[in-house]
This record gives sequence, structure tokens and C-alpha cells, in this order.
Amino acid sequence: DAYSDLRRAIYSTADELKRFRQLVVNTVMATDIVDKDLAKQRTARWGKAFAERCEQGNNDTSSASNSVHLNRRATIVIEHLIQASDVVHTMQHWRVYIKWNERLYRECHAAYKAGRLAEDPNANWYEGEIGFFDHYVIPLAKKLKECGVFGVSSAECLSYAAKNRDEWVQRGKQVVEEFASRLSCEE
Repeated sequence: DAYSDLRRAIYSTADELKRFRQLVVNTVMATDIVDKDLAKQRTARWGKAFAERCEQGNNDTSSASNSVHLNRRATIVIEHLIQASDVVHTMQHWRVYIKWNERLYRECHAAYKAGRLAEDPNANWYEGEIGFFDHYVIPLAKKLKECGVFGVSSAECLSYAAKNRDEWVQRGKQVVEEFASRLSCEE
């Protein structure tokens, strides 16, 4: 079996296999940002993982309680890292954000033209981006900063997300017109 060494490195007991499988399932499910129920569950897990503190004075990290707490925290952080990987362009310099935003716009436009998307992306792209920043990107960047997973870069991600949101409010309508214009010249 080509993967037996890898599997042995990841898990060696049935409990470790179960834990690894659950981690993979949670991580894959974290990429579904449209399902409201999954989002509520993730928010609840985040709250539980970061609101609860390991018992004061209990420095025994091998205790079952601390182990469960650390596993919960690690799992939810991994889920949020996966989510961030999907949208990290929104947390980078404006030019990077616009480059990838236009690619998504083009992808949605092609899906619309092919009948796989019900609404022309031109209809709400500007407003949709503002909502996306307000309800997904900026809250995600705040969580990444809270957990400290990127160290000092977490603050930079949040700062870029806020700056890109503000610049989008100022220039987004024009940007969408430019996207549409470039696309129509190519068609």
C-alpha cells in the first residue's frame, strides 16, 4: 500500500484515526460558506473554544479536560485557516484583491452565460462585495487576529481587509464597470 507510511505517521490508533477523520471532514465542510447552519455551528464552536479557558492553576496539559479544550481550539483554527485560504486575496494589497476579484467575476459571468448562474454578476457585484467584507471577510480576519495563528501578520490581514472594503466602497462601481468593459471587448 503506497500510503501506509503516511497513515502511520498521521495516526496509529483507532481513536487517532477517528480524530483525524473528523478533522478532515470539518475542514472540508468549512469551505462551504453558504450554508447558514454550518456557519452557526462554526460560530458556536469558535465561541466555545475561545471563551472557555483552561482551569486556572491547572498546568497539566495532559489532563483530559485540557486535551479536549486544545483539540477543540486546534480544530476550529484549522477550519478558519481553510476559510481564509479561499478569500485571502481580500486581505492583501488592493491590486491583489482586484486581480482575484476580477477572475471570480469572470468565472461567475461565464457561469451566467452558460445558464449555471441565475443572475448576471453585474446586477449586484458592487453591493455583494460590501456585504461579503462586512459579514464574512472582516469577521474572519478578526478571528484570525484573535487566535494569533498568523502572529503579527494577523493584524496586517485585518488592516488590508478593512482598507480594501473602504476602497471598494469608493471605487467599486467603477471597478465593476471596468470588469464588464474588458469582458465585452473580449466577447
